[in-house]
Amino acid sequence: MVAGVALQALVVLGCPVAPDGTPGPAARRRLERAVLAYRDLPVPLVLSGGRAWGGAVEAVAFRAWLVARSFVPRGATLVECRSLSTGENARFSAALLEERGIDRVGVITCDWHMPRVLRAFARTGLSVVAIPASSPSVGPVRRGVRTVREWVAQPVDDWCTWGWEVA
Repeated sequence: MVAGVALQALVVLGCPVAPDGTPGPAARRRLERAVLAYRDLPVPLVLSGGRAWGGAVEAVAFRAWLVARSFVPRGATLVECRSLSTGENARFSAALLEERGIDRVGVITCDWHMPRVLRAFARTGLSVVAIPASSPSVGPVRRGVRTVREWVAQPVDDWCTWGWEVA
């Protein structure tokens, strides 16, 4: 149970990995947060991300990293490899979960990315709880770049994922 909601699954959003599948710094923070959440709540862990970085697909690399370190059993993971955006993470993960009758999830991503993620997942009809991975402190310029990125990405993500159904 996280924040008073009995979660049925955890979803970890993809992030850049090296061509050999080694998680980058943000990806590692997400994975480490996922390990802690999974230890508290051993439910299916959806690894969502289909972007390939030099041949290594995010979700596949995430699973390999978790399983190789015995943090999570392979059988406890589901891999969603179609998504290329935050909106698609939500849409394709929700479809995968719906097939299993799961509608209450915890979503793991970087803390600064969470507002957009929660909006995207809310559109799927899932009941969602934020499980943020803390990001290191950044200066005002980097913080501003993140803010602008998220602001610009929201309508683009909505349109690319949901088409003209955008509210």
